[in-house]
Amino acid sequence: MKDATQQWLNFAEIDLRTCEKLLGDDLLTSVVAFHSQQVVEKCFKAIIEEQSLQLARIHTLARLFGLIQNSIPFKVDTALLQKLDTVYTTSRYPGDFGLLPEGKPTNEFAIQLYEFAKYIYKHTNEIIV
Repeated sequence: MKDATQQWLNFAEIDLRTCEKLLGDDLLTSVVAFHSQQVVEKCFKAIIEEQSLQLARIHTLARLFGLIQNSIPFKVDTALLQKLDTVYTTSRYPGDFGLLPEGKPTNEFAIQLYEFAKYIYKHTNEIIV
């Protein structure tokens, strides 16, 4: 594994562990959503790095996924991917950190986003090792 790939995975693990610490707190569901998006982005970038693809400075999960979708053996829920993309976009504007278009995520939906991020992280580690 390339050193840069490992760094991406290390950063993804930090975001994943942040989610784990915050799960269940209704006040922090938007933070869980944001860090879930970050896990997926960093995992996709780890795969791109490991495959020696051109790593553009983009954050759109759909675009990153488009670069790797034909080379990964696991399924990706594109509907959740699109939801997570909206989390990142809104986080760049004050007052919208980690919000979805319909507002603050429920605790149940934050857990769903976390589980999706954990799934991506697990499978990314399996294919890169």
